[in-house]
Amino acid sequence: MSLSSFATFTELVLDRTAEFADEDVHIHLAEAPAGSAAPGTLAAEHLTYRELDAAARRIAARLQLHGVEGQPVLLLYPDTMGFLKAFIGCLYAGAIAVPAPLPEGSAHSAKGKLSRTTSMIGDCGAKLVLTDRASAPDIALWLATAGHQDVVCLATDTPGFGDAGAWREPSVRPDDLAFLQYTSGSVANPRGVMVSHRNLLANQAALARLLGTTREDRLGGWLPHFHDMGLIAHLLHPLWLGSASVQMTPSAFIKRPVRWLKAIDDYGVTAGGGPNFCYDLCLRRVTDEQIASLDLSRWRIALNGAEPVRADTLDAFAERFAPAGLKAGTMYPCYGLAEATLVVSGGTSGTPYRRREAGKAALERDTLAEAAAGQESRTLVGSGRVLDFDVRIVDPAVHRELPDGAVGEIWLRGDSVARGYWQRPEESAATFDGTLRDGDGGWLRTGDLGVLDDGELYVTGRLKEVVILNGRNVYPQDVEHAVRAVDPQLASGAGAAFGVEAGREQLVVVQEVRHDGDPRELRALAQRVQAMIGKEFNVPAGTVLLVRPGTVRRTTSGKVQRTLMRELFLAGEVRGAYEVLDPAVRAVARARDTLLGEDLLQPAPAAPGGRPW
Repeated sequence: MSLSSFATFTELVLDRTAEFADEDVHIHLAEAPAGSAAPGTLAAEHLTYRELDAAARRIAARLQLHGVEGQPVLLLYPDTMGFLKAFIGCLYAGAIAVPAPLPEGSAHSAKGKLSRTTSMIGDCGAKLVLTDRASAPDIALWLATAGHQDVVCLATDTPGFGDAGAWREPSVRPDDLAFLQYTSGSVANPRGVMVSHRNLLANQAALARLLGTTREDRLGGWLPHFHDMGLIAHLLHPLWLGSASVQMTPSAFIKRPVRWLKAIDDYGVTAGGGPNFCYDLCLRRVTDEQIASLDLSRWRIALNGAEPVRADTLDAFAERFAPAGLKAGTMYPCYGLAEATLVVSGGTSGTPYRRREAGKAALERDTLAEAAAGQESRTLVGSGRVLDFDVRIVDPAVHRELPDGAVGEIWLRGDSVARGYWQRPEESAATFDGTLRDGDGGWLRTGDLGVLDDGELYVTGRLKEVVILNGRNVYPQDVEHAVRAVDPQLASGAGAAFGVEAGREQLVVVQEVRHDGDPRELRALAQRVQAMIGKEFNVPAGTVLLVRPGTVRRTTSGKVQRTLMRELFLAGEVRGAYEVLDPAVRAVARARDTLLGEDLLQPAPAAPGGRPW
């Protein structure tokens, strides 16, 4: 189990597959098809280290015939079983793996925008796609539609695919690229983060130090394999440990969230998690009867990251599932990002996470302080300590390092920080080579806002998403959370809050609602949302759109794509079942309606005071 001798992750995998050959490395929980004897159930498919090594050698031998060493290879798989074999096959061939979601529908969205996967293949320039036989016909059609007829598509589960005996171990160095991790696209178009073998090994070591993981731990969950937490923590960390991963598809989890918890029970998963929303989903959809049948006593680390972590969610989940044996201290808020490979900070496993009550007025002035008497506060959840990086909190405008207690941009430096964005030198320089005012350079600018307090990192929001109203910072996630609490009809829907320039910066709220009744009830609901925002945030909310479920765009990990929602709104592509539009905002976002007279066909909304205008 010595790690000091491994220069690359490929060397580590070769060692692990020899040492633990007949042990499980991966368990995929496949959903039985509708026409089967037990539709909807999850059946376990086991993969041993020996089987993984043999499959990877076959795939690598075939890749070497195509001369892809040092070149990107796109991986398009419906589940983790085929993907893991192909990913390790790329490592064995010295290729650069590019995990990606299966393309949905055509190469373009309904609005003419490039689909995520189409954007990825165009950006990385891959000339080879790996997939399975079931997906190959659709992928071939997608490639033709997207104008990539010259790209070769190979189904790696074809009988006789590759000759393991012909494989030759590549010459790979620590700073060679292992894979491209495409960002979620929550605030920008997806960009390929260049992760080297050195980065990957360093972050695996950081993950083990933070979580205290050993070979006795088993990790797993439902996050997709092309998501950084799903790939680095759930799939690759078990390999680093010599342990095993347990995975189901995201759709299997969304259909029945209890499946995730049952898998934790049935397969002894000790560490795994996801974004805050997955815990909320379990709270809403797992019944008391189902909880009574669960044993979660072996689950010691419930990771919560990838989006703002809510103290009320952590508390409610811990309380609700305590009867199933969930221990106090299992809930584990953490912070990470693809540009740092994955993990940056976390607490001490088994101990309660830290929280801090912060005055809203102080936060709006970029300061962490207690709320004054009679003023409102916001509960910040600590993301733990930063152990394997240098960290600074920096004024993003003048690049001045800020003291503890001041809110600024989180800057990082360390071996886990990736090499930049694939074929984007200017963006790479701007993001990965930040320089402090005193000339100290080489810092990763995360784009996240945070504050250090007694060594604890508190993440407060995204720099590009903060809405500045009358000189005050309004955090969109706080507005979205408060809106969902207004009425049960809003609680289960996604929401997006963002600012638009309409003479001055104005707040826009788009919130999904489940409602089939009287439009007058929607008007009353919108008025309640406006009143709440005015009272709790002391800002005008002249624009509220109540939209149908599924309207608000989210990334594969559940992050609200606020920047995309803002773009769609300004393009007139977001329409509400009921809308309240400030006149100035209407002139910006509905200019085409006015030009074509389409605004005359729209129902008259209620004004901010509740009266039609």
